[in-house]
Amino acid sequence: MIVVSDTSPITNLAAIDQLDLLQELYGSIVIPLAVYKEMVVAGKVVPGAVEVQTLSWIQTQTVADAQKVTDIQTNQDNIDLGEAEAIILALELKADLLLMDERRGRALATNYGLKVTGLLGVLLQAKQKGFIPAIKPLMDQLMEQADFRVSNQLYATVLQNAGE
Repeated sequence: MIVVSDTSPITNLAAIDQLDLLQELYGSIVIPLAVYKEMVVAGKVVPGAVEVQTLSWIQTQTVADAQKVTDIQTNQDNIDLGEAEAIILALELKADLLLMDERRGRALATNYGLKVTGLLGVLLQAKQKGFIPAIKPLMDQLMEQADFRVSNQLYATVLQNAGE
């Protein structure tokens, strides 16, 4: 299974010490160079920065067609470089899944025919496979410690889908 990730799922899972869920669920993930740089060259401590540099199951790959990345950024409002590269890399690798939280990036990726899930989808999958006992404590941790924003409606929906 080929899984490409944007920055947010990695940093948020690392912030609550649950990054290993990605390896348990997918074996390995691929990040574009822009995501690596967002985390490592940020000029501040970013959760997951050490892990993307040291864990063998997180692989960094350069996008082959940089012009397509430029085209996305030129033609789409509010799509950052990491999101654009993640979308193009997922297309180039014919990825089975793209991990991305940002609404605009997810919508664009879906328009390209990519299967997309966000951090909460990862947590739901982890619970379904028995890797975590409950989602609620992790969502609460994300909101408190990582400043992860979840609407009340989405919060309730995720808990309902998780049977909590």
